Amino acid sequence: MDTPLPQLDRLFDYQIPREFADEAKPGVRVKVPLKSAGRVLQGYIVEVGEETDPERALAEIDTVVSDAVVLPDRLYRLARAVADRSAGSATDVLRLAIPRRMVRAEKAWLAHPEGPDIEPIPGATDDLGSYPGLTDALTAGERLALDAPPGVVGLVPEWARLLASIAASALDRGTSAIIAVPDHRDLDRLLSGLDGIVPAGAIVRVDADQTAQERYAAYLRTTGAGPCVVVGNRSAVYAPVADLGVLAIWDDGDSSFEEPLAPYAHARDVALVRQSLDGGALVFCGHSRSSDVERLVSIGFAVSVGPERRRSPRVVIAAPQDTPNTGRIPSAAFRSARQALELGPVLVQVARPGYAPSLVCAECRSPARCASCGGPLHAPARGATPVCSWCARAALGWQCSSCEATSVRLASSGSERTADELGRAFPGVRVIVADGAHPVQTIEDQPALVVATRGAEPLAPNGYRAVLLLDGERMLQAPDLRIGEACLRGWSNAAALAAPGAATHLVGVTGPVARALATWNQPAYARTELMERAPVKMPPVVRVARVEGDVPQLEKALVRLGADAPGLSPDAILGPVPLADVSGRKRARALVRFDYGRGTAVAESLRASVIEAAVKSRSRRPRGPAEAGRPRTPTNTLSVRLDVADPDL
Repeated sequence: MDTPLPQLDRLFDYQIPREFADEAKPGVRVKVPLKSAGRVLQGYIVEVGEETDPERALAEIDTVVSDAVVLPDRLYRLARAVADRSAGSATDVLRLAIPRRMVRAEKAWLAHPEGPDIEPIPGATDDLGSYPGLTDALTAGERLALDAPPGVVGLVPEWARLLASIAASALDRGTSAIIAVPDHRDLDRLLSGLDGIVPAGAIVRVDADQTAQERYAAYLRTTGAGPCVVVGNRSAVYAPVADLGVLAIWDDGDSSFEEPLAPYAHARDVALVRQSLDGGALVFCGHSRSSDVERLVSIGFAVSVGPERRRSPRVVIAAPQDTPNTGRIPSAAFRSARQALELGPVLVQVARPGYAPSLVCAECRSPARCASCGGPLHAPARGATPVCSWCARAALGWQCSSCEATSVRLASSGSERTADELGRAFPGVRVIVADGAHPVQTIEDQPALVVATRGAEPLAPNGYRAVLLLDGERMLQAPDLRIGEACLRGWSNAAALAAPGAATHLVGVTGPVARALATWNQPAYARTELMERAPVKMPPVVRVARVEGDVPQLEKALVRLGADAPGLSPDAILGPVPLADVSGRKRARALVRFDYGRGTAVAESLRASVIEAAVKSRSRRPRGPAEAGRPRTPTNTLSVRLDVADPDL
């Protein structure tokens, strides 16, 4: 049933009326009565059987909504497994997997349910030859950590061509492929890589930029029996293709793969669950490797695969120099950029967008704050009045709360200010800004300075002639447990856009992250991260669950957890710690750290506590006359989230 109530997260038996005997089949949408709530709910038929007890009275199905099979058994099994692993509801998973029903698209699909004929393209898998044993590993359905090759051919990244060849190999075997990428930029680049390698009729795009009609039509296509190649964002891992040959995730360390909706299952974890159920090969591909994938390699659950001939960008570690001619750019990097501009475009990566993302007092250097809401002030342009980043109020007549000074100074340079500085340092050279406010997909193969933030770098034909990575020290100061991984991933992706032999200058950064980039040995840094996290029991070495609720409910859940999951270490539970009061009720939070082997027991125990609290919340005392007409405050506030994202810790 499509309901948010956790106590209804199970299968219900209903009788099929005679008039629906032919229409009521597994996977179709139906409407059924729920007597306890006195209303009709929408749901899906999971299984059809015969009732053996003649005295058992069953309610009848109210309506069969459609003949379209939108919930194949393979998708239900996946939703149930993901929900059980995450201590959530299968209904929540199905809301992420199945798009909203569109009648027009559904009628078109029912009229022509068969997909187009797929003819493999000769030579589509030639790029796999540079990876020894990769074809055999894909055929055997292994789990692979694949090192992507750097470089750009035309306007197609090498990694897109590699994944396209992997998808083509699945089609050659008569199976389907699923490729999930972080965002629309990577999706467009992947589609360009599929062109000429995978038949156009076999490609099914699934992403949030589609209209509701297009997305539902694409989903219905994936429920068919014919092979296809599904490409999309994190929800693509749920595509219910009939015969899965390979499931690939590009750049799994990107935060876009973290699901913000319950049960908050990461696309990487969903892919692991699905591969255990449906088989097929599982590929984690990227220029940099996340510590999560490296943990799988370290325990032998995945195999690391690299090219036969290693190609790595030429990375130069440049110490920052404060010279009046080059500003934030060291002299060696400045000369390299000037020489490269004679051949083509140069990429300059910066930390933040805008002109001056942060301001400080010109006298005492205290952060400049808004007098109305206390938010940080920023300068939208040169000479402009400071503006609050929170409430957008202009700070007219600003005065420092510490020293009462009335002037501010720039504390950091964004993409627009960097472009302004480079325009003066390189007169006559075109400067292009590429960030969230100024999206640029591709540029021409002409001399130009491209100032971009991480992840917003446009493609240059056959690569950039030089790459400058600025603000590295500022990036590493972000309050994030995985900031080293995130920076290394962003820098590696930018360095991979360089032309063969072009220099990549990393400014102002030393230490393990810089060494990993300079030697192009990102797995070694991931191994170091795992070694440092093991003694302090931080993810991904262990799994972490966050439990929040009223103090009595939380304490009862933790006591139950100790009984249901024996063997937890004494320091497994952190807390509880008090939270802000809500409606006069005392609330608290606790973190539970546990090994992967105890994941099933922990998830079942915490889920049982949530269901018990939800059931008890329905048995409340009778309402008096004074309470009539008032909305009832729910007494169940117990919530659980497994595999908490590191920034939320």
